[in-house]
Amino acid sequence: MSTLRHPVGPQPPQVYWRRRLVVGLGLLAVIVIIVLIIVRPGTGEPAAAPGAGDDPEVSETAEPGEGDPSTSGPTPCTPEQVQVTPVTDSNSYGPEQQPLLSLTLVNTGAAPCIMDAGSDVQEYVITSGPDRIWASTDCQDPGVAASVVLEPGEEVSTTPFPWSRTRSSPGDCDADRDPVIAGGATYRLSVSVGEFASDGDVPFLLN
Repeated sequence: MSTLRHPVGPQPPQVYWRRRLVVGLGLLAVIVIIVLIIVRPGTGEPAAAPGAGDDPEVSETAEPGEGDPSTSGPTPCTPEQVQVTPVTDSNSYGPEQQPLLSLTLVNTGAAPCIMDAGSDVQEYVITSGPDRIWASTDCQDPGVAASVVLEPGEEVSTTPFPWSRTRSSPGDCDADRDPVIAGGATYRLSVSVGEFASDGDVPFLLN
């Protein structure tokens, strides 16, 4: 005979049946509680995870680079934060020497910045007293556009190129241009890169 239907033990059968009834009701209560937690009454959908949907406001996701300094690129340079300096490879040249001209850019600000600094926007001008002697833009090809990122305190230099020690003027690009006066004459170089101009010039002698 099955002990499930007819409990066996020293106690009367009614005692064992009451114990089974209590255990069965307890298990049923646990199952009901678990179901109520997992399923919302009346919907049959899983309940949201704790914390989800607590905030009723929805904010738009920022595009990459917007409002996040770690992903945003450098800002455009301003004339106040970039120092432009004319450079010659010597301060005095012999009769057969051609001065090498270049320029440097230095970011004097506290953050990186970006600027157009290609040969298409560079200008080198040589004067002697009030006389405009030569300019790189008088007979320059269109040049090449290029941008550069200047780190704070970093100096960027252009590639030096020779000046032929001749005069120039807009539209006068003949190969046989008049040579300038030498014999100890003083000339001055100033430069600019677009709207960024050197504060002063650099003098040099032609012997």
